[in-house]
Amino acid sequence: MSGGHKAGRVATPGDVRTASSNPALRHVLTHLITPLLMCLGMGLAYLGAFATPEPHHLPVAVVGAGPEAKVFAQTVKDKAGDKLDVRTVADRATAVDQLKHRDISGAYVLNAKAPELIVASAGSDMSATAVTKIFTPVASAQDVPLKVTDVVPPVSDDPTGSGIFFLLIAVSIGSYASVAALGAAGAGLSLRVRAALVTGVSFAVSVIGAAFAGPLFHLVDHGLWGVWAMSWLYSAGILFLGAGLHTFLKRWTTLAVMVLFVMLNFTSSGGLFRPELQNGFFGSLHAFWNGAGLVEGIRDLVYFGGHGLARNVWVLAAWLVLGLAVMAIAGLVEHRRARAAAPVATGAAPSVAVTAALAEEAEEAEEEEEVEEAVGV
Repeated sequence: MSGGHKAGRVATPGDVRTASSNPALRHVLTHLITPLLMCLGMGLAYLGAFATPEPHHLPVAVVGAGPEAKVFAQTVKDKAGDKLDVRTVADRATAVDQLKHRDISGAYVLNAKAPELIVASAGSDMSATAVTKIFTPVASAQDVPLKVTDVVPPVSDDPTGSGIFFLLIAVSIGSYASVAALGAAGAGLSLRVRAALVTGVSFAVSVIGAAFAGPLFHLVDHGLWGVWAMSWLYSAGILFLGAGLHTFLKRWTTLAVMVLFVMLNFTSSGGLFRPELQNGFFGSLHAFWNGAGLVEGIRDLVYFGGHGLARNVWVLAAWLVLGLAVMAIAGLVEHRRARAAAPVATGAAPSVAVTAALAEEAEEAEEEEEVEEAVGV
């Protein structure tokens, strides 16, 4: 009778309080914070950057001489407003040159019977598509077909040019997922050993990236050594920065590198939408974020004759220098912590030693959880 009474007993507020104070429950709830924050951050970043792409000062040219071209360009500008930055160029050759120098996203060649739109889709397939959508109705209003000429197309095995963006994702995952292993599991190693491991892991990641870009998926048809070198710079920058941050952030390092090198990085890289098709926040990040440095650097090297390459290499180098600086600061902090802990450890009683051993076991368990969390992400 009493057993049935217990089985049917309604939970009281005291039971709820007891459950809420359960260490195992608190442990689970604590570890749920990170994935929930990741969900929130990924949604805000990806939807904020990609959900409603539209031109913002997209640079285009009207090809033609005389008053007719200027009037036409002004008419297009008046209708588009801030969506377009319209200029006029005298001839088709000048327009092609500006496209190959990435100064414009498209050029409309005036011709009453056969107008032509010139694009360079290797620079951004989405930008080329946006320009085409803008000028196709212009030709339709004249009741003439619009000829679209792509003067810098991507390689045949990567027809949309998006393979470089997915290469960025692969190299990024290999880099930031290694941060947990090097930062947590390698926390007991000297700074010099960890720096050597970071160098080696970033080299391995860059080799894998180069293999994807070249022999495996043929994303590039030349300049593979340059792709490898930029991938190494990029990966090393992430790993040095992440390994350094781990000294200060511990298990929150995974979330930090996700914010830096996924949420803000992929969305501002220009791999899918260049800054002219994004809002001001992500468009501004494109100017100095490391993912944009890698994506645009590869495009400059492979498709645009190296124009703009130096600037993007400097962006990657700056992130590497930042990572080295953070890791050096972390080394100084760790050294001071070790010196402060040394006197305590020297005079420790046996009970203190047992407590230290238990703390070490707890830290190892936390490190294992951190690595699993990073790999799961």
